Amino acid sequence: MAAVSDLLRNRWVRLGILLVVAVLLLLAPLMLPVFWNQTLTRVGVYAVAVLGLNIIMGYTGQVSLGQIFFVGLGAYVTAWGVNNDWNIVLVFIAAFAVAGLAGLLVALAAARLGGLAIAMVTIALPIVGVPLAKRLVDFTGGSQGTSARFSSAPDWTGLDNDQWQFYIVLVIAVIAFVLARNLVRGKFGRAMAIVKENEAVATSMGISPYRYKVLAFTIASIFGGVAGFLYMVAVQYTSPETLHFGHSISLLAAMVIGGAASIVGSLLGGFYYVLVPQLTNAIDPNLTAIIQGIILLAVLFVLPGGLVSLPRVFRRFRRHREGTFTGAIPKTTPDSAPPVEAAPEGPEKTERQGQA
Repeated sequence: MAAVSDLLRNRWVRLGILLVVAVLLLLAPLMLPVFWNQTLTRVGVYAVAVLGLNIIMGYTGQVSLGQIFFVGLGAYVTAWGVNNDWNIVLVFIAAFAVAGLAGLLVALAAARLGGLAIAMVTIALPIVGVPLAKRLVDFTGGSQGTSARFSSAPDWTGLDNDQWQFYIVLVIAVIAFVLARNLVRGKFGRAMAIVKENEAVATSMGISPYRYKVLAFTIASIFGGVAGFLYMVAVQYTSPETLHFGHSISLLAAMVIGGAASIVGSLLGGFYYVLVPQLTNAIDPNLTAIIQGIILLAVLFVLPGGLVSLPRVFRRFRRHREGTFTGAIPKTTPDSAPPVEAAPEGPEKTERQGQA
């Protein structure tokens, strides 16, 4: 294990692994059946949504329970633009721009709040969004929802629709993850970490907590809008059900199980969001919620840092075993303490014994 860990620290080895993964991702849709292509496409959609949630909650430490609202908003904007014959690039820009603008307006009002107050504001977004979507019939299609078919594979590609959709989601998701990684590892990410740790310290260092909360919430909303566009690429239909508050809770659970404040954890969260409901439905559809709750509790109990912390737990366990079996210095106990030698008798004591 130590040799493998040392090998993975080599830059060229990591680049080689990355290249192999890239090749596998490019070849996967050509070899997998339709079901798995569609499943992995949806994983990419929700991984981007979880990524946005991770930026505001995992990295900045702010409560947001309304991420699904921005996903649904991006989906509706995409459908409206496609149905009005907009250029698809313009539709994509509008999807995340409108979601980002909505997130900015909410953040300007909510970022000064804290704790339960901001949680209540974000909870209100999907709760209000569902009836609003049902009423705005001209824009949303009302309770029946609206469809937008724009992601069929062009004839010149020679690909099936599921393969073409996989590649669209793959390209946009990779760009989103690279941008997020650079963001959280740069100056902005360090400032967010300080705000999360202690707002008073951040203020003393010249960092405005309010400003970075607003920016983080806006960026999270933009990623939500991107996920909404990708949702329409994959599903090509949306309805008020897309905005349901239960989906926000599922996104939150996916972020926690994947790993908060982790880019890789967001990807794992996307897998959890898509694959675990399929697994629980296959076991017993009537027990889906109960089984998912048990899985959530089990992961949090064993891996408080989420699935992304699993390698760290293995390394800690390995070091503990090596320390146990290779003879770590034992603790000194009263039974194992060396005997104390008697002090030599001095001349005065010898003379007193002679006189006696």
